[in-house]
Amino acid sequence: MKKVCVVCGWEYDPEVGYPEGGIEPGTAFEDLPEDFVCPLCGVGLDQFEDAE
Repeated sequence: MKKVCVVCGWEYDPEVGYPEGGIEPGTAFEDLPEDFVCPLCGVGLDQFEDAE
């Protein structure tokens, strides 16, 4: 399931991952490193919610 940053709207899609940040395609949101931050605004994982 995609997750969206509530601060800036950036979406994390587990099917795509975030290769620019070293996150391989197929990486579930729950499996992201604890220190992962939104690449646009820098907030932590607690600022993401399910995308509609």
